[in-house]
This record gives sequence, C-alpha cells and structure tokens, in this order.
Amino acid sequence: MTETASKTSRAVEWVKARRRLVGWTTLISIVVVVAVVLLARWLRQSPAGEEFITTYPGIVPPPEGTPVGIPAWLGWQHFLNTFFLVLIVRTGYQLRSKQRPPGFFTRDNMRWPRTKRAPRRLGIFLWLHLWLDAFWVLNGVLYIVLLFATGQWLRIVPTDWAVVPNAISAALQYASLEWPTENSWVVYNSLQQLAYFAIVFIAAPLAILTGLRLSSVWPPEGRLARAVPERLARAVHYPVMLFFIGFTFVHVVLVLTTGALRKLNQMYAARDADDWVGFVVFAASVVVIAVAWVLAKPPLLKRIAAKGGTVRG
Repeated sequence: MTETASKTSRAVEWVKARRRLVGWTTLISIVVVVAVVLLARWLRQSPAGEEFITTYPGIVPPPEGTPVGIPAWLGWQHFLNTFFLVLIVRTGYQLRSKQRPPGFFTRDNMRWPRTKRAPRRLGIFLWLHLWLDAFWVLNGVLYIVLLFATGQWLRIVPTDWAVVPNAISAALQYASLEWPTENSWVVYNSLQQLAYFAIVFIAAPLAILTGLRLSSVWPPEGRLARAVPERLARAVHYPVMLFFIGFTFVHVVLVLTTGALRKLNQMYAARDADDWVGFVVFAASVVVIAVAWVLAKPPLLKRIAAKGGTVRG
C-alpha cells in the first residue's frame, strides 16, 4: 500500500470511528452560522443598529502620511510567509501525531555552529520543522524592518481608539452578509487592521517564543527553563497555531468573496486593477507550495539533512 493510500485509509477510518461526532459538529456549526447571520441582520436593521453603523462605518481614516497602495515587497513577503506557514503547520501536525519518525538527525558538532553540549538527536520532521521556523522568523524580521522603514506600519497599527467600535461595526456587517464598503488599497477596515496587528505583533511573537522553548535550542535546565515552563509553552503553542489556521481560512474566504481579482492583484502583483495578473501570480504560488508539499518526504529530507550531520533510520 502506498503512503497516500495509507493516509486515505486512516482518514476514512477516523471519520467512521467518529461519524456521530462529525455529524453533530457539522449540524451544530451550520445552526450556529445561520443563527449568527439572522441575529446580525436583525441588529443591523434595528434603529440602534443603523445608528451605530452610521456613526461607526467600520473604517477609521488613516493618519496623515500613511502610504497609499501595497508595495511589491509586501507581495513577496505574503507569499513567503504563506509558504513557510503551510509547511510549518504540516510538520507541526506530524510532530503532534507522536508517530515514530522515519529517520533521526544528529548535527555534526565539528562544523559551525560548535556548541559545548553534545548535539541532540532530532526526528527528521522536527529537524525540518526547526529549519522552517528559522526561515519564517528570518522572513518576519525582514518584514518588520521593511514595515517600519517604508511607513507601511501605519496601515496595520491602530493609532485611534475609534478602531474598536469600528471593528465591531465591520464584524456586524460581515456577519449580516452585507460586506462593509472599503478600499484596502488605501486603508484597511478596522476589523482587518486589528486582525493583522494581532497576527504580526501578538500571535507571531508568541509562536516564536513558545516554539523556541519547545526546541532543542532552549536549555533543558536552569533559570531559563524555569522561567518559561515547558507545559505552559505547549499549552500556548498549539492554540496559536490554530489561530493562524483560523485567520488564514477567514482571510481566504473574504478575499474570494469581496472582489477576488482586485484583492489578488493588490496582494500578489502590487496593482489596483481587476485583471487576471494577480490571479496568475497567486496560482503560480499555490503550485510552488504544492510542489514543496509533495517533495517534503523522508527520502529527500534525509539526503538534505545528511549534509549537516548524521542521519539514522
């Protein structure tokens, strides 16, 4: 049986074993979504709701000097961030499954970086996970530098408390299925702004800190180990990953339902247009991610890892 067939078989068995749970979860989810939409529409059509949306339309005017448009470097950052996150989530689930790794890597301590402690043996998926983390963090550091160097930070960092009621207004408008009027080429609506701020300045740092605590880089004993307990790091790291997945799902759905061609042009081609250029770039990026997903299999990973140490298994 091939690996793909084996995974498909396990997925089918999982669904069969939890058929009732899956059925009830699906039914409850549908009921909750319908209830939220009906409640949002009722609130929006009420006098108080209409007055609230009129007062807080969902957008706070950007500060003076805020750049207009999305630069090309942000498009590249968007692709690289997606590329690394997709593979990080994949390897994260492989690690969480607690299955025996198909190989183990031990770093050659005679090469740089040399450490006083003997290198730890790592499962091949953990080795890949740590390398992906490192590239993701490096990409994130470059993003933060460019964000502040170009003034783009003004687009995602709230500078007025009015962003809170406006975010609530935008959420109400989304939930009612009547999207808020916005032009993200000029300014993000308040809900987008808070979501991007949370991803960049809260979720990402938490993912990095807890990931470091769970990695072989963090000292297993001593003051640092006691400062951030491993149990706490595990309790935070997984929910943060779920937050990234949830954000990505909602982000993709909204892009596809609020003017996909224009949004893809803005995000991937740095153009405020309705043609297919951004879609083509986006489609190419999806192909690259899919190819990386297929190639990230143990035989290739072992060959790459062997260049920096010893691989067993």
